[in-house]
Amino acid sequence: MPPEKLQWKHLYEEVVTSGLCTGCAGCVIVCPHDVLGYRDDEGIYKPFQFEEGFGPDDCSHGQKGCTSCTRACPRFRDWETEIDEFMFGRVREAEEPSGVCKDIVLARATDPVLQEVGQDGGLVSAILLYALEHDVIDAALVSYLEGDGSTWKAIPGVARTKEEIIASAGSRYTYSANTMAYDDAVESGAERIALVGMSCQSSVPPVMKQRKAGKVARRLSLNIGLLCSKTFDDAIFEELFEAKYGLKKADMKKMNIKGVFQIWMKSGDYHEVPLKECHAWTREGCNMCPDFAAEHADISTGGIGAFNDWTLTVVRTDVGRELMDAMLSEGWIDVRPGDDDPGAIELMHKLSKKSRKRWPEFAVDAPRRIPVVAK
Repeated sequence: MPPEKLQWKHLYEEVVTSGLCTGCAGCVIVCPHDVLGYRDDEGIYKPFQFEEGFGPDDCSHGQKGCTSCTRACPRFRDWETEIDEFMFGRVREAEEPSGVCKDIVLARATDPVLQEVGQDGGLVSAILLYALEHDVIDAALVSYLEGDGSTWKAIPGVARTKEEIIASAGSRYTYSANTMAYDDAVESGAERIALVGMSCQSSVPPVMKQRKAGKVARRLSLNIGLLCSKTFDDAIFEELFEAKYGLKKADMKKMNIKGVFQIWMKSGDYHEVPLKECHAWTREGCNMCPDFAAEHADISTGGIGAFNDWTLTVVRTDVGRELMDAMLSEGWIDVRPGDDDPGAIELMHKLSKKSRKRWPEFAVDAPRRIPVVAK
């Protein structure tokens, strides 16, 4: 970060109102003065300043020198190269469009219950349960379905037990700022917290640590990122799935994306909706996001490729590798070489390159740049 005091007014102008804001809520949870709120209704997933007597782009604490919000934002200024240098000691190279990594494997849980309730083999659920039971973490920031699940609205929450991990399992494809459950986790006594989040959220812990954003950064000790090309606004349920296909969200059991939007109904019926029909409901915060592969997580996971019951798993850090090795040695997971599904790796790189092209010309160049391999 440059030496000048970069405050809320800079974040508001350069990120919140420019289209770069992904709605990750990193700035909200790190604010030491509790003057930033978060809106997640009517298609708006953004922070806002609610201190009385000040405009939306102003903050009295910022005028006094507080810079916490800009230090926590994973889309502010030269965020990608800063995080790369902090995590890996170098920026990604030409052959790394999906970010720096140590291993690429296919993995799944061995627990049949986690396989059943989880997505693509239940790997993320297995990681969280192992970390909790082996005293690696105290809690995890995850998403749940609101109420009895019939609204399919994803909301942030805390998982501290196997039952809560199972309840949080599965994919939503609408957005939940899981970071917003941080205060609840701390209030329950958690000091070592895992974050499970979309690719944009997975850049929050390392950018906070690199820019020295305080206690929040210290507590976020395990970072699991979800490969993500986009999420959809909640309105897609009524305006597309129900209006065109007669699929009521209260009757849906499970969903996935494998080239099409797959929907399983409680009745046992199965339906496919072409993705091109869903694009109109793309969440605003995804339109300029350049990170498909959750490039700054400890472990990045995604259900892409030929095998529906295996997760493409990108291990990026020593923390991630040690955890995966321990789980494998103790029989918690099955692992296959990533080369067993070269198409999945190729697709990840392809979608990563495509996502990088979204990054706009008015912002810093690094996330958009696809280096050319020297000949």
